[in-house]
Amino acid sequence: MDIRKVVKISFILIVLSIIAIFSINSIVLVKLNENQSSQKQISNLVLTQENMNLLVEDIINSKSIEQLKEIKKEFHKNEMAFEKILSEILIEDKDDTLDLFIQDIHKHPVISKHLQLLSKSEKNIEEKFDIIFNLQKRKIELDELFKINYPNESKSRKSIEKQILKTKNVELIQQFSDIKYYSKEVLFQHKNSKYLNIWLEKAKLLSQNYNNEKLEKYIKVFNKVANYVLQLEEVKSKEIETQSKIDNIIKNNKKLNTTIEQEIETLSTNFIKSAYSLIITLLVITIIFIIYLAFKVNRNVALSFNEVEEKVEDGLKTIKKLNHEIENTQKEVVFTMGAIGESRSKETGNHVKRVAEYSKLLALYYGLSKEEAELLKQASPMHDIGKVAIPDSILNKPGRFDDKEREVMNTHAKLGYEMLKHSNRALLKAAAIVSLEHHEKWDGTGYPKGLKGEEIHIYGRITAIADVFDALGSDRCYKKAWEDEKIFKLFKEEKAKHFDPKLVDIFFENLNEFLEIRNKFKDTEE
Repeated sequence: MDIRKVVKISFILIVLSIIAIFSINSIVLVKLNENQSSQKQISNLVLTQENMNLLVEDIINSKSIEQLKEIKKEFHKNEMAFEKILSEILIEDKDDTLDLFIQDIHKHPVISKHLQLLSKSEKNIEEKFDIIFNLQKRKIELDELFKINYPNESKSRKSIEKQILKTKNVELIQQFSDIKYYSKEVLFQHKNSKYLNIWLEKAKLLSQNYNNEKLEKYIKVFNKVANYVLQLEEVKSKEIETQSKIDNIIKNNKKLNTTIEQEIETLSTNFIKSAYSLIITLLVITIIFIIYLAFKVNRNVALSFNEVEEKVEDGLKTIKKLNHEIENTQKEVVFTMGAIGESRSKETGNHVKRVAEYSKLLALYYGLSKEEAELLKQASPMHDIGKVAIPDSILNKPGRFDDKEREVMNTHAKLGYEMLKHSNRALLKAAAIVSLEHHEKWDGTGYPKGLKGEEIHIYGRITAIADVFDALGSDRCYKKAWEDEKIFKLFKEEKAKHFDPKLVDIFFENLNEFLEIRNKFKDTEE
């Protein structure tokens, strides 16, 4: 084949590969933002239903009609919020052009199916809420009626008792004693119609032997109070039956909510890994084409020496330009992936920029070459890439982690290393080291390996200082930014404990330069 044709075709393919890389990178970033928005909405949907579940459980423990009304008001508020979020996810989100390349996460068949089940479950909760609400309301009303009328029953009973005792009629006293005994059985012990009927028979017998207006009044009062008790028992029985059904629904809801969260995390992680692998593959293909092009030019003997020299010179310029573009593309991809890791924990893109600049400055003053310092600058933004695999419920928790949450969070260093360790490229090798060792401490108390002193790679020691300095001086979801004096005090205290003592000295000796970098890349308020 004519060398000119080979060069032309190869050049076109290389340009197309570069365009594809930038296009895929842009699509990935746009879809990542969309899916993060969908993920947040789904999390809010799950949280709203969890609130509804808790409110249904609160109904049983309510003690007054006013409290019931407040719970119902809050339930309806969450019900409306659930419907609104579900509508935004399933109805209002229309297909766009990018959906032809990458599907929205909530349209994934598994997620979509579970969202439909979640909607159906929400309807069941609404129905059971109305039932349990009416039962609890009736129970409170009956309980109030009993509390109001029982003192009248007690007062009337004691009055009759005094009169019968005055008669000194043993038979009457015995009959009233039976009534008194069975009144407790009806009102406080068995609370059923069987004992009420026994009481009524005893009362009728006493009424026949002791015709008294107060006794007749007492019988009516007692019968009224007893009916409240029987109705209350019936309501409690229905409430227990309904609560059992509600417990099953809530149990299934919680299981479904957990499944949805896990599936979203898995899909998000797989999406990022697939996009990263595709970009790396295109980079490799582009490099192969460049090598192939150079080989064909070098082997071609049909051209004259001058033509070869001219073509080679042009080819070398093209290769140099393309290598530069590929290098920049690779750096941009690595920086973007680092920004993605930070964005999941709601950090700004400037965080990774500052960490990169601090790392380069420390590396140069430590004595590393310009090339190695630049390599570390490009690799350091990937230090927290492992956070893409950490659940949002832990990553964005606005407070201190418990032991289990801290254990999960600490896995991000190893996870980032596992993502990057397979590459043979210097930049990604450096990024793998930074990801794995930037939480190790000079005194050996760090993680994940508990390395000590110079066992820790210089990249990890440098990134540790850069990351901590920037993190302490920045607002996070769980804290406010520290004052500089407090940060400087901590660095002095942690010298030879957390941090390499030589690097701490370098930091303070060149503090103004670090502060200039921080001011240059300040976070902008949204």
